Amino acid sequence: MFPGLDRLQLTWRQPYAPILPWIAFVAGLFVLSYGIHVLVLGATEEEQVRLESEWVKARQQLNRHKEAKKAKADLQRVWAVLPLFRDFAPLALGVTEEAKRDQVTLPALSYKTEKTSVPDASKAVLQGTVTGRYEDLRRFLYNLESAEELLFIEDLNLVRSGNVQDQQLTFNIRISTYLRGEHLQSPTTP
Repeated sequence: MFPGLDRLQLTWRQPYAPILPWIAFVAGLFVLSYGIHVLVLGATEEEQVRLESEWVKARQQLNRHKEAKKAKADLQRVWAVLPLFRDFAPLALGVTEEAKRDQVTLPALSYKTEKTSVPDASKAVLQGTVTGRYEDLRRFLYNLESAEELLFIEDLNLVRSGNVQDQQLTFNIRISTYLRGEHLQSPTTP
């Protein structure tokens, strides 16, 4: 009948024939195990890689968010230190009074404001000449730099020095600060 059927009957009569079903069973388990690995575990590993990638992105986004939050808090602290625009004239008067306390002559202090790229903020510039002894000038500059207001000494140039006997020095000075407008409390709030 079938040529393969005779061969199969002959194989079943061999002494190793009882282990053939076990070999087939083990081969079937191997194929099943490989199938489970490829179908189930392969998809799970891909899902794990995808989730790890999303986790890394989420951590990076969280770190950027923390940095932005810290920068916003820092900006609000700086913004709070800036004097209001209406306080500019008293600030200039305060610089003049500080010069008097430190025994420094500040005969003509001019001031102006300049626009900045930051909305509702402007740069205030005070400039003039200061004359005094070295020690007094040094104390005056220190007091300006350590004042509560945020003041910057942008430029300081020696114009002339007096004669050696009176020890007077004259400098051109340029002081600046930034002013915030009246209606905004911080640059990030509308």
